[in-house]
Amino acid sequence: MRTVTATRYVTPLREGGSLPAIVEADDQGLHVLKFRGAGQGPRALIAELVAGEIARAAGLAVPEIVLVELDAELARTEPDPEIQELIRASAGLNLALDYLPGSVTFDPLVEQPDAELASRIVWFDAYVSNVDRTARNTNMLVWHRKLRLIDHGAALYFHHDWEDWRARSVRPFVQIKSHVLLPVASRIAEVDESMRAAITPQVITDIAAQIPDSWLCDGAPFADAREQRAAYVEYLTRRLDAPRAFVAEAIRVHAA
Repeated sequence: MRTVTATRYVTPLREGGSLPAIVEADDQGLHVLKFRGAGQGPRALIAELVAGEIARAAGLAVPEIVLVELDAELARTEPDPEIQELIRASAGLNLALDYLPGSVTFDPLVEQPDAELASRIVWFDAYVSNVDRTARNTNMLVWHRKLRLIDHGAALYFHHDWEDWRARSVRPFVQIKSHVLLPVASRIAEVDESMRAAITPQVITDIAAQIPDSWLCDGAPFADAREQRAAYVEYLTRRLDAPRAFVAEAIRVHAA
């Protein structure tokens, strides 16, 4: 995963509750920056990184994710006190997605993906416990006529409270009933094996290794960053063990 340095704050994206922003970086590109000092803090960035890279490993389209060094001095050029405070609180390492110019928000009333793609996305969101892909907030963009998945900061919500996390790793994801693509996801059983096969223990381990140390042990009950990374790997690996309750639940609610 690349690391870039933010050179200019361009504009806030006020439709996001955590006030993400478009920034320019030293790679001459524009990125949608997610601030470490906003909302749920580093845990939202961990979810964004881990879920986004798992989706990519499973063959789903996700904008490039980069780590972003942010200097508190950028706050001096911003007139909005709220933005100034957010930049200063987020000094250091943050996360961003590649900005996709000309992309449009996916509208389920305008078009729908085919059953296989819809089923793969529903499978993935049930696996990572993503509560934020509903008709009200689809968190998908259409860019060059292809669906791109964005905004996974609400996934992996178990890590906001690590109590009983091993038992929770094998539970179904009941919120999948609200997924925007569930009505057309008629092939969840058919895509199950290929999705599971793509997300190997080594893939999970490699993704967890990219979580910066500075984001870990933020109130979590672990001795160090290594131990917490191992917990993410164990949780996500156990969740793939058969029988996969999250798959059975998704199939059940689709049929209903």
